[in-house]
Amino acid sequence: MKIESVEGKRPVSLTLYTLTTCGWCRKAKALLEELGAGYDCIEVDKLSPEEAKAARETIMKWNPRCSFPTMVIDEKDCLVGYKENELREIFK
Repeated sequence: MKIESVEGKRPVSLTLYTLTTCGWCRKAKALLEELGAGYDCIEVDKLSPEEAKAARETIMKWNPRCSFPTMVIDEKDCLVGYKENELREIFK
């Protein structure tokens, strides 16, 4: 599965699942960039069909609606959607 690692500060382990066509996903990535955050990003719509199916299964464990963006934090918590305040708090 193709994972893009973005360099930056990593007070938490963050995996961001996105779609390239999603405006909220683009906003989340832009905010993380503004904050200088390090994270791993998986663009689900750029994956092969088999990889996309596996990614969606993983997402559904955290976010049963399988909506985007989905952010898995430290393999313990999940933020669904564009959550500016929560992301600012994590990466302050």
